[in-house]
Amino acid sequence: MHLHAEQLAASSGKWMEAALAAFSNGSSSEDLAVHHVGVATEHLLKAFLAGLHPSLIVDGKDFDSLLYAAGHGERLQVRGSRVKTIQLGEAYDRAQKILKSKIPPRPKVWPLADARNGVAHAGYHDRAEVLAVFTSCLKVIDRLLVELGIGPDYWGHHKGLHDKLLIEGVEAARVHVERKLARARRIFAERYGHIGAREREIVLTTLAGVVTPGWADGEYSESTACPACTSRGWLMGHNYVDQERWTVVLTPLIFRCFVCELRIETEELSLLAVPLSGDVDLDVPPEDYYELLEPDEDQELGADDDDEQDYSARLRAYRKRD
Repeated sequence: MHLHAEQLAASSGKWMEAALAAFSNGSSSEDLAVHHVGVATEHLLKAFLAGLHPSLIVDGKDFDSLLYAAGHGERLQVRGSRVKTIQLGEAYDRAQKILKSKIPPRPKVWPLADARNGVAHAGYHDRAEVLAVFTSCLKVIDRLLVELGIGPDYWGHHKGLHDKLLIEGVEAARVHVERKLARARRIFAERYGHIGAREREIVLTTLAGVVTPGWADGEYSESTACPACTSRGWLMGHNYVDQERWTVVLTPLIFRCFVCELRIETEELSLLAVPLSGDVDLDVPPEDYYELLEPDEDQELGADDDDEQDYSARLRAYRKRD
């Protein structure tokens, strides 16, 4: 069987070496750079998953592939070259579910996947996103290397370039965040600066009562102070149950303020003066929290959509047990 963590990690290192070499060659090789770094990231994600069990990187809908990953491929004469494995996005999602706060949830707009797929399928990449592609994936790879017990030798002769890219990426992201904050403060001043302090407080309190995102599209929200204006905005993201403390925890994905139109994305939450990237303990038992949600009439107990939906279904069944 060829689904070995060591083999995948070694392959990732080779692709990363090629990616950084192409990046160092300048703009003429950027297409190769973003493609190769995407492959390197995918292989290292799969190395982490395969280290837990090879079945975690195969297509769950393909029985032959599952049989092969379980070590019984000879029963159906399954060849290793025919095994179907998951793609980059699914590998990231699976690893993130296991590592939780150690790597951020995959953003809906993901420059790494867009660049890799664009080059592979259409020979195109957004040149303005090259730095973002590298810095976002290097952060994830650094965390995976720790999990896999792989040292800095992974970076070969390009360790200095790796360090420089991370520094440049953080600085560029900080500038971008400051631009967002400045724009939000300007909007707030234009809309509410002419109103007296008392009247403004009444208006903002009224707005806060009207605009409450609640739960939508698998996202949960928690009110918090806006870093740009005097109003309160919303941290939105995914939730999970802390089994030890038996409470619901929110993992932030974005922050939004509907008063000044500020929107801070996942990677930017940690760059604020008061970071908003940490998990938020909602301090409520799961059985009480899920009572706030509308029951999903199409959800059948035991459906295999995903773990969070299954858990919600079990909670609804628990509440109806009497």
